[in-house]
Amino acid sequence: MKTSIVIIDDHQLFREGVKRILDFEPTFQVVAEGDDGEQAVALIEQHKPDVVIMDINMPNLNGIEATKQLIDTYPDTKVIILSIHDDESYVTHALKTGATGYLLKEMDADSLVEAVKVVAEGGSYLHPRVTHNLVKEFRRLAVASGQSGAAHSHLATEVRRPLHLLTRRECEVLQLLTDGRSNRGIGDDLYISEKTVKNHVSNILQKMNVNDRTQAVVVAIKNGWVEVR
Repeated sequence: MKTSIVIIDDHQLFREGVKRILDFEPTFQVVAEGDDGEQAVALIEQHKPDVVIMDINMPNLNGIEATKQLIDTYPDTKVIILSIHDDESYVTHALKTGATGYLLKEMDADSLVEAVKVVAEGGSYLHPRVTHNLVKEFRRLAVASGQSGAAHSHLATEVRRPLHLLTRRECEVLQLLTDGRSNRGIGDDLYISEKTVKNHVSNILQKMNVNDRTQAVVVAIKNGWVEVR
């Protein structure tokens, strides 16, 4: 079974580029395209796709409002928001509305394909820089509120690497995921291939029993396994 996808973006050239990338993936099928939020609602009702890729800034009905309408009507709809904004306020608003993915428009092709696969399988996917910004906001709020207890102590004390669970190399990759590095960036930092990075990330997710990179980072922070910097 192919993953059916609807793309909603008011910039035709960008939309065509996204479609071209997705068309290269044999397990994907773009079933419809639209250029505003109002069209999105009608297209989802007609095609009932597995994944909707939705621009955040559109005329008539923006991506956030369109997502809210879709989720209210079709609770199982999986929406990936496309945006130029990496500010955590945009991200948290999108996630609260019901989106399960958030990508910056500067993404590379691999990130787009990975995001669709993760979201289609029931996980969530955030652009690496967005993840990093959310981590920084988590630290800021924790320190500002003077939290006591586990979460605050993890931010203030020496990091305890999960060597009982992960290899040393996997711990390094997990830290770089928390830092907001992409697979390519992690490979450059560790002088390993992008394919090797993907293998490490897959092993980390399996060993940590989580569905995606974002969940891995959240669990790592809560357990004090990574440095929040």
